[in-house]
Amino acid sequence: MAEESWNWRGGRIRDAFIVAAGIAGELVGRPAVADAWDKPSVLRKWSVRGLAGHMFWQEFALPGMLTAPVPTEPVIPLREYYLDRVTWLDGGADSPVGERIRQGGEAAAADGHAALRREINRATADLWGRLPDVPASRPVHIPTWGDWSLELDDLLLTRMLELVVHSDDLACSVGLPAPEFPEYVTAPVIELLTRLSVRRHGPLKVVRALTRDERAPGSISGI
Repeated sequence: MAEESWNWRGGRIRDAFIVAAGIAGELVGRPAVADAWDKPSVLRKWSVRGLAGHMFWQEFALPGMLTAPVPTEPVIPLREYYLDRVTWLDGGADSPVGERIRQGGEAAAADGHAALRREINRATADLWGRLPDVPASRPVHIPTWGDWSLELDDLLLTRMLELVVHSDDLACSVGLPAPEFPEYVTAPVIELLTRLSVRRHGPLKVVRALTRDERAPGSISGI
């Protein structure tokens, strides 16, 4: 039997990613975020500024990755990425990898709210013009992740998940309503989160949580 695919086949991920980045970027630029910049967020150990920086720090590097030579590191499927490669998924806020991720968010936001907003606008404008001409299967390599690559659309799906989830975190942190994303953004994100939930809890608990209040577990969090 062929290995189950975790790729989203319902539409163009690059188009959905650009829309998600625009909505999340607009949220980061709101005055309420600037006003709460140095305050704690709703995520334990995270500041508002660190959370805002974390939402986009990989987007800042992506234009350069796409202009660099095609990487030679082997391309792995999205399923392998989440099941076998990432260390943050089960690390928790107190783990070394959790600390490194927070430091990355703080570094991205180190020059202040206005500077972060300008960098988001620069990166998203660049990607808006660049992504339509890049093949969906183009390998992308992030050196800090390991000696392997992801296909571009798979990488963008991982970023969409981060943008949708952390937009809710950021909005709750500063007293704003969570932004609404269109269904073509949320559908692949929800599918991916469901697969991650099954990975952590097993299919029966996920089925019960979605269908039976009387037998639903306390949590089916996928991340």
